[in-house]
Amino acid sequence: MRIENSVALVTGANRGLGLAFVQALLGAGARKVYAGARNPAAVTAKGVQPVRLDVTRPEEVASAAAECGDVNLLVNNAGIALGKSFLSAEGIEAARAEIETNYLGPLAISRAFAPVLARNGGGAIVNVNSVLSWINNSAFATYSASKSAAWSLTNGLRNELRGQGTHVLAVHVGFMDTEMASQVQASKTNPADVARQVLAALEAGREELLADDITRRVKQGLSAEPAVYLQSR
Repeated sequence: MRIENSVALVTGANRGLGLAFVQALLGAGARKVYAGARNPAAVTAKGVQPVRLDVTRPEEVASAAAECGDVNLLVNNAGIALGKSFLSAEGIEAARAEIETNYLGPLAISRAFAPVLARNGGGAIVNVNSVLSWINNSAFATYSASKSAAWSLTNGLRNELRGQGTHVLAVHVGFMDTEMASQVQASKTNPADVARQVLAALEAGREELLADDITRRVKQGLSAEPAVYLQSR
C-alpha cells in the first residue's frame, strides 16, 4: 500500500516505537494519523489526533473503531515486557498481563478494525512482533510466550483477511533503544530506523520484516542443527 494520503491508527503511540511510527507516517505524507494511548494527554506529537485506547479494554477498542472509521492502516504496536521467568513468584501474573496486552490486545483491535479496513479498500495491518517470538530467554520468558502467540496471530490474520484485500505485515525486531529496554545491556536498534523499514516494507508489499541483524540470524537458525531455540540462553 502507499503511505502517502493513508489514514493510520498506531496503538501505544505516545512513546518509543509508537512515537517513531507516528513521526515516520507524517513524514511520509500520511493524510491523518490517530495516536492511540491509554492516556491521550501523553501524546505529544504534533499533527496527530489522540485517541483514548487501552487495547485490553473492550469498550475503548469499540469506541476507537467507531471514532476512526476512515482508517486504512492499523499498526498494532502497543506492548508490555515485565521481565519475568516462568517459575518466578510473579510468573503467572506477568504471563496473564502480557498475554492480555501483547496477544489478546492486537486480536481485539484487529477484529474491531477488520470491517473498517474492508470498507476502506482493504488496507493493511502491521503487527509488531519480536525476535523473542522464536526463542525464549528466561529473563523474558513470559514476554516471549506472548510474542510467540502474537506471531501465530499474525499468520492467521493474514490468511483470514486475504479475501478482503487486507495486507498483513509481521515485524520482528530485537531490543530497541526505548524505555521498555532501558535496563537491557545489549545492542539496540534505533526505533526511527525500524519505523522507516516498516513503511518501506509496506509499500513493497512484503509480508515479513526482519529489522536487525540479530533477528535475521535467529530466523536463519530456526532450521539449524541444533535449532537456535534448543540452545541454552
